[in-house]
Amino acid sequence: MISEDSKQRVKVLGIFLLQIYKITTGTMMSLFIPQSCGEKMCSLTENYHNSEIYHKTLFYWNTFSMFLFLLCYSIELTREEWCVKYLDIDNNYPDNSLKNIIIKEKVLDKKMDKLNKYYYDILICTSITYFINMLLTIKMINDNYHSNSTISCFMSFSLLVLMKLYNSCNVAYQSVKNDKMTSAYMAEFVSFNVLDTDYVNEKYNGKKNNRLEDIKDEEIVNHEEIIPMIDTKNI
Repeated sequence: MISEDSKQRVKVLGIFLLQIYKITTGTMMSLFIPQSCGEKMCSLTENYHNSEIYHKTLFYWNTFSMFLFLLCYSIELTREEWCVKYLDIDNNYPDNSLKNIIIKEKVLDKKMDKLNKYYYDILICTSITYFINMLLTIKMINDNYHSNSTISCFMSFSLLVLMKLYNSCNVAYQSVKNDKMTSAYMAEFVSFNVLDTDYVNEKYNGKKNNRLEDIKDEEIVNHEEIIPMIDTKNI
């Protein structure tokens, strides 16, 4: 039987592969936007080999913009993988309940804060770079306008990327502001709000049950540390 964690990983990978296409076309606009080559439309090869200084400058900026997106995706996927491994989604708990639980796991708490901060920072840099990318592309369109398809492709490519940036920035901002772990890939941007059952079982050597129903403070006899209890009354 396929585990819930595996299903989440497959879902994230599928969405990621779909987004790579729109990010590629939406950043490398000097290649994919229809441009005029005399009386005909330029091919991709002609756009790539265009040696005009401004066009080459734009191509390099497109490449830099795409590199930042790939870096952003790298951090985003690392963040999602960490969430799948250590956290879970339980609709019986509110989205903001994770902090009250994870604070007892200091290592996980610090890692969550670090991942959220990295994700937010790279998204801000990527957004600024892409905004400049759009402005530079507008001048290229003005100089090499071919037909209505030039404008429509620019609008379509830009909107797809801007929607991605908006959704991701919203996820990152809410995660940092509210100190939680909101998924950038799950439907409706669900929040991971409990500890992962596999992690709990490994951490406590099977002494705790899988479902986190009620987190309380339990005093250990040898006074080593405080750990979360798991109430299994609803299992």
